[in-house]
Amino acid sequence: MTERLDAQMAFLVEACKLKSVNRATLLCDASRRENSGEHSWHLALYALVLGEHAPEGVDMNRVIRMLLIHDLVEIDAGDAPIFGTHDAASTEADELAAAHRIFGMLPADQGRDLLALWLEFEANETPDARFAKSLDRFQPPNQNLASGGGSWVEYNVDYDTVATRVGAKIANGAPGLWAWISPKIQAFFQSRG
Repeated sequence: MTERLDAQMAFLVEACKLKSVNRATLLCDASRRENSGEHSWHLALYALVLGEHAPEGVDMNRVIRMLLIHDLVEIDAGDAPIFGTHDAASTEADELAAAHRIFGMLPADQGRDLLALWLEFEANETPDARFAKSLDRFQPPNQNLASGGGSWVEYNVDYDTVATRVGAKIANGAPGLWAWISPKIQAFFQSRG
């Protein structure tokens, strides 16, 4: 039991590093950038509150678990902002290596299960993963709207870019959420000319 608990605690201490990874997205009050630990917690809360908007058959417990672990790889790989420029293949390789290292810190059974859950989220093919990925894309636009544009202004994007890079993923797993936020995003960009 001691060895198992030692491994679990080492993983949890390592996971604390996620709180030091800053993201491009501002907090709703625009006071500062959110960190990836805050983002993961907020997404789990999004799933808890917005679960009724998930397609039939989505297991909200699995979605929440995915969202709690989905960005742990950023401890090693850093955050790759959706509107930033980066080599997608290199980022994917870095994140996969990070997933193996970080989940490998756990006892073998837990590490294997969490790695499989992370891989499922990344593949975005199951209903649970599609809804989780949709929430991951739905939260930042809400914060950008609340903060006066946030990363949209910083990266000088337009509605079509947001719809392509973010909206398509939201609509894939949560079409009702995209239908709700899309007009709000359009109105934001129209108000800016």
